[in-house]
Amino acid sequence: MSNSVLGGVMGLSVGDALGVPVEFSTRAELSENPVVGMGSFGTYSLPAGTWSDDTSMTMCLAESLCKGLDYKDIMDNFLKWITTGAFTPFGKVFGVGNGTRRALEKYARGVPPLKCGGTAETDNGNGSLMRILPLVFYLESAYGLEKIQSEEAMTIIHNVSSLTHAHSRSLIACGIYISVAAELLRLGDLAAAVETGIGKAIQYYFKRAEFNEELKHYQRLSFLPAFVNTPKSQINSSGYVVDTLEAAIWCLLNTKNYKDSVLMAVNLGGDTDTVAAVTGGLAGLYYGYNSIPKEWLAVIVKRDYIESLCNKLYKTLKVNNK
Repeated sequence: MSNSVLGGVMGLSVGDALGVPVEFSTRAELSENPVVGMGSFGTYSLPAGTWSDDTSMTMCLAESLCKGLDYKDIMDNFLKWITTGAFTPFGKVFGVGNGTRRALEKYARGVPPLKCGGTAETDNGNGSLMRILPLVFYLESAYGLEKIQSEEAMTIIHNVSSLTHAHSRSLIACGIYISVAAELLRLGDLAAAVETGIGKAIQYYFKRAEFNEELKHYQRLSFLPAFVNTPKSQINSSGYVVDTLEAAIWCLLNTKNYKDSVLMAVNLGGDTDTVAAVTGGLAGLYYGYNSIPKEWLAVIVKRDYIESLCNKLYKTLKVNNK
């Protein structure tokens, strides 16, 4: 495997940091004053290059995967993050979703890791989607990119989501996202990779009765050529997992480079950091680390830490893949 870990994870982190200063801004507000580069202060009064819980939880997962797949260890990292400020830019946690917080409170009380995620329909925030990207590299090493949609690999995706978000709708979102990520690593054509990734995931879920009812929520993605041409007014950018996944794929397919894709994502407004992080992860995978503007990378807080962890995960998985 090439060091796509660096492109994907740094692409996610930079997208996250772009969106932090304007989180909760409306689309109308950003239309009048669009984000064109790395900003500072704003919503949380933090300096430029500050990333949020999206990147923190991604780091928690990446750090754990360096030692193999261990759901308890992943949850231990999440708990360390939320209680001590580990894996954060400045030792302080901010912007944690309610579903994630509830799941970690359960874990702290002794609930087993795979029983912590919420299962109600209201538990479909984007909190597992935003941090699941490193799993594609582990699955690539363990199964190969052609078998990401196998029963074993998809079960692992669902389990990692279920640590905080266990409803079938969230599991499907994570399955589609990782399937698309795998095809972006495997195929050279962007549109073909996204369409193939979505198609393989939808086919997997269609064959399983326990997911059939939930597939209707992903109907727009099932007809990708039409979805790409959806007017921006019909693309939602809230914290709802379906909205976030749709927005990320729409931005990716309506732009031609990393920079434009994450700027489009941020300027949709709403949950700006997470929509841009999810978009940036896929864009970073496809366009590569060198596509991320150097002036943006230069201000990312703890950049060396993030990049060293990316390299550690890459080297670990490369050795294991020999």
